[in-house]
Amino acid sequence: MCPSGTVTRSTLRQQIADALRDEVLAGRLQQGREFTVKQIAEQYGVSATPVREALFDLSAQGLLESDQHRGFRVHEFTVDDYRAIVEARTLVIDGVIRSIFDGPVRPRGAQAAKYRDALVSVRRRAEEAARAARGGDLDILIGYDLRFWRELGAFVGNTYITDFLHRLRIQAWVFAVPYLRSDVDVRDWLWSGHPDLVAAITLGDRDAVRAVIDGHNAHALSWAERLAAGNPLHPGHGG
Repeated sequence: MCPSGTVTRSTLRQQIADALRDEVLAGRLQQGREFTVKQIAEQYGVSATPVREALFDLSAQGLLESDQHRGFRVHEFTVDDYRAIVEARTLVIDGVIRSIFDGPVRPRGAQAAKYRDALVSVRRRAEEAARAARGGDLDILIGYDLRFWRELGAFVGNTYITDFLHRLRIQAWVFAVPYLRSDVDVRDWLWSGHPDLVAAITLGDRDAVRAVIDGHNAHALSWAERLAAGNPLHPGHGG
């Protein structure tokens, strides 16, 4: 099920949840797969309590389903689910962008320096994500894409919004991964506009930001339509 090994670092609950989430994102723990607390506990060589807590955490995030008698199962997302996820994350991102452009006070002094440093970090994530997308390296892309949007969402200063956006992007990737891994031309599927978005934000160009976001969403929905039509091997967007 999962690579063998024992979790030895602190906060077992979070470590186990992160490890299982990575397995789902990597496609090694496939949608619909069933398992029990005991199986995971034996896999990692830990007690059942942190495993159970981790699995319930992932259930709350929409990645797992729990059954009192059968244990847990990786949630199976449909094309309609994916469309809804894209719509939801669009609304959240719109709020993030409005917050960046319409903040009550423009950062000054130390806050301005902090803002610039944050943009540098986001730009670095953007460049790495775009490089991975162009190279078709799905595993690296997913990691940098998630970090990119999490750091961008943090500009709002509201952890509830940041966490919700992060959860939506994870769910979108979980849906997309099986299709992407089945395509030999995966580079044609992957969006690499992260640097364009950062550049537009840095310039304060609201119209350019809107154009990048609209293009991102259009690719995602176009890809969903191709999947719904039963023709998933045409290029679109999967992340």
